[in-house]
Amino acid sequence: NHRAWTAPGNFWQVGAFYRRNYDDYEYNRAVPGQFNPYQHTTHVRAMAFDGRQESGDWAVVYSGQFMRDSLQSTSLTYGQFNDRDYTKLALVPEYSTPTQSGRLTLRAGATYDDTNRDSSQLSPVVELSLRRASGMRLYAQYAESSQVATYTALKSNPAAGLFRGNANLGRESSRNLETGVTFTEGAWNVQAAVFQRRDDDLVDWTFRNGVTARTANAVDMKTTGFELVAVMNSNRFDLILGYAYMEKDADYGLATVDASFYALNFPRHRLTAAIVGRIVPGLELRLDNEYRVQEKNSLRVIGGNEAVLSSLGLYWLPAKLAGLELSLRVDNLWDSRFQEVPAVPASRRQWAVGAAWHW
Repeated sequence: NHRAWTAPGNFWQVGAFYRRNYDDYEYNRAVPGQFNPYQHTTHVRAMAFDGRQESGDWAVVYSGQFMRDSLQSTSLTYGQFNDRDYTKLALVPEYSTPTQSGRLTLRAGATYDDTNRDSSQLSPVVELSLRRASGMRLYAQYAESSQVATYTALKSNPAAGLFRGNANLGRESSRNLETGVTFTEGAWNVQAAVFQRRDDDLVDWTFRNGVTARTANAVDMKTTGFELVAVMNSNRFDLILGYAYMEKDADYGLATVDASFYALNFPRHRLTAAIVGRIVPGLELRLDNEYRVQEKNSLRVIGGNEAVLSSLGLYWLPAKLAGLELSLRVDNLWDSRFQEVPAVPASRRQWAVGAAWHW
């Protein structure tokens, strides 16, 4: 990857990567090899560019990505193909001008998605924002996005096995309408947003009573929500508080669905509190807390639909070894049995030590 700044607000960037991922999936991790092995090897090659160019009141943001992947698998052998080429291009011009109420900015552009196996889609992006002299920012935006189904959904056996695929799954699309505000009040930075999102042909893994397998089905869904985040920073500690509310309406068409592993597995209410305390220079205590009221799901029979989840970590950044970070962490501090994915046993309390080097 290479990034170059040509002016304070102007840059361009190019990058490329190659990844080979080998996956050996076990149905029951307590009894490895109990069933026939599910082994998959994926190769991914990609190159991308992006940048921003300003000139007076105008600016333009642009990006592009070209990717190719291929799959070798002992079980994902259904479907119509095992390799795919992807193209994604984006161009978003921006105009900004001062007004009596503050600085007004309009962004309007589009992204283009295409593959050699699926239909293409053009997705508009529009945002109008106003930044006042006080620093308050008001905005309203409409954005669309698109993606295609994964190989697991497309190439799993549609009639047998734990994962049952659907080779006819098409391109997924999403439309999001959002309005919000950001402002500073004393030592607090606050963000709030209200949104409504509509998904068409979203791929979800669903469940039918009496059938052990999960099935890939398309769903049309409307999600309405509200989010509030407040951050306070001081010399001794940082405090981040958050609240989110969501409700969803789903239409699976002709498919028979009794429960959902993902699309309908969501917290209707979610409260978060994170604290970073600086005990002495170079020594930090980090505590993350979450309280959630999960939407009811017939698959979740252990751990209930409400949970308090916490993690605690002690981090040491020695001054004489710049970039070194040593840590002692405990996840699921209260040893909760809450199943984030229904019917999947919770990861119980875990202790870990770590070392990282940043440069």
